[in-house]
Amino acid sequence: MRKEVWFGLSILFAIVLGLFILMPSPEHMTSGHLGLLMLALVVVAIMLGFPTAFTLMGMGVIFAWFAFYSRDPNLATQQTLDLMVQRAYSVMANDVLISIPLFIFMGYLVERANLIEKLFKSLHIAMARVPGSLAVATIVTCAVFATATGIVGAVVTLMGLLALPAMLKAGYSTQLSAGAITAGGCLGILIPPSVLLIVYGATAGVSVVKLYAGAFFPGIMLAGLYIGYVIILAKLKPSVAPPLSAEERHVDLPGFAEKISTTISNNVLPGLIGALKGRRNADVSTRTLLQQLGIALLPALAFTLAMGLSYRMATAPDAAKTEMIEMGIGAQDLSSEMHADDSFGEPEGALAEPASEAAPAALAETHDTAAPTAMPSTSVEPAAPTAPAEAKSAPKGFWIAFGIGLAAMVVFYAYFTFARLEIFKMLLGSLFPLAFMILAVLGSIVFGLATPTEAAAMGAFGGIVLAACYRRFNFSMLKESAYLATKTSAMVCWLFVGSSIFSASFALLGGQEIINDWVLSLDMTPLQFMILAQVIIFLLGWPLEWTEIIVIFMPIFIPLLPHFGIDPLFFGLLVAMNLQTAFLSPPVAMSAFYLKGVAPAHVTLNQIFLGMMPFMAIQIFALILLYMFPAIGLWLPNVLYN
Repeated sequence: MRKEVWFGLSILFAIVLGLFILMPSPEHMTSGHLGLLMLALVVVAIMLGFPTAFTLMGMGVIFAWFAFYSRDPNLATQQTLDLMVQRAYSVMANDVLISIPLFIFMGYLVERANLIEKLFKSLHIAMARVPGSLAVATIVTCAVFATATGIVGAVVTLMGLLALPAMLKAGYSTQLSAGAITAGGCLGILIPPSVLLIVYGATAGVSVVKLYAGAFFPGIMLAGLYIGYVIILAKLKPSVAPPLSAEERHVDLPGFAEKISTTISNNVLPGLIGALKGRRNADVSTRTLLQQLGIALLPALAFTLAMGLSYRMATAPDAAKTEMIEMGIGAQDLSSEMHADDSFGEPEGALAEPASEAAPAALAETHDTAAPTAMPSTSVEPAAPTAPAEAKSAPKGFWIAFGIGLAAMVVFYAYFTFARLEIFKMLLGSLFPLAFMILAVLGSIVFGLATPTEAAAMGAFGGIVLAACYRRFNFSMLKESAYLATKTSAMVCWLFVGSSIFSASFALLGGQEIINDWVLSLDMTPLQFMILAQVIIFLLGWPLEWTEIIVIFMPIFIPLLPHFGIDPLFFGLLVAMNLQTAFLSPPVAMSAFYLKGVAPAHVTLNQIFLGMMPFMAIQIFALILLYMFPAIGLWLPNVLYN
């Protein structure tokens, strides 16, 4: 029997053995212990291969019926059915979950647009001079594509077909190649827009918008740590990631670029501007020169636009304060009388009939005598003309950023050769459309321009446009993407229904209360509780996937957070980073099995596991960094929403 099977069976046996040892005898067993028994049986059933959603529903219904039966046997069946209906309806009424099928649909559309090959090739050439360039390009490609699709299996499989043969052919270590692909493919479950964050937000009652804002910098940090590890390893051990040869770094130039670079200048701007003058452009059409010049000036235009918008925002005048205009002493007295009296402000006796005919005359006479003094108190004073708000001067930080950006632009164009222009055009056709779509979806959510559901719909439409632009869009592709999105969304929604029934049954039996009492009896500090929770989640990543961990175990941890003063948003960011190990930790390391399915025959599963271990260590290091410096995840939500 294979080692992985033995390892899985040993974990299963350990769970069952621990269950028999720790559970009390039947005569001392309470309903709370039955809840813990249900939790253990669910884990065992999932490890045996039973569907997670229906296992949760089945166990929840059975144990909920038992809990109701012990209280009132006559109403047990009806109460159990009512619980099922109520929990299913609460899931259906959750608006946040609408975004899940739309994001999944967007992912399948982008995956079938077949952009990953162009993206990897352009990044590979763009980073040719970076140590370990193939592995670095693999991680960046995986991060961008996994973020756009959110489908870990698809990214790992496609990169296994595309990048793994290229890295092995270039002499890269099998372990490093496998680790870069599997770890990079998992970044999509952390970097927003991520389905994992939506599931956690719906389970824990945390704003998905804040989760997206908080997960942005931790995801970038983790990808940066991966890239830094690869570069350092390639520097220290060149045999593990040998540099590319001059032939592999060579970029073929079109005819006009060859002529201009040899006759005028190899630099883009002097070459194109010089070719536009006199008879030098006899062999190159002016239209071609202007097109290439427009493409070359795109970075400068983007910099100008960004600085212009930043300057306008930085110097925008403060909003004018709106103040109530004082209406005089008489109005204040009247207002104070109205507030002092528990009436609707009607003057006393206003609805009474006049006592005699002399009353109107008396009232008129009184009005005539009181008019000179009463008029000033009731007249509205004209508002003083408000001066137009003056624009603020740009802060010092803006000018520092402008100077740094301008210097970067000068250096960029000083080294902007025709070969780099061709690389830039390749990136323009592969990386930038995907990056723009991701930033548009994420930015519209984070800056409050759209809800997650609206942004997901916009992203799905963007996926259709992207596939059409690359001439990959057709009816069969749309039908297949819609079918797969429906299938995956149905699985996620059934998981939510099963989790909701299971958590209700668990709380009904008193299992949550037993766990709360046990944790509080340990008298732990917030740090100790956080370490315990993250270690448990890390160990759960071995036998279970992230969906099962969130829907089963997060409802157990979340009620304990207020006691320790832990922000559920910050806890969710730690969990999202920790759950990446669920795809990398054996024996249920799904990324390893995805890669093994498309890898050459000589690449063994043990080699893939060994390649993933350093990246798992990096994940743990990133987790420690995030805990020690919470501003990495909380700075952006605090700036945007507080």
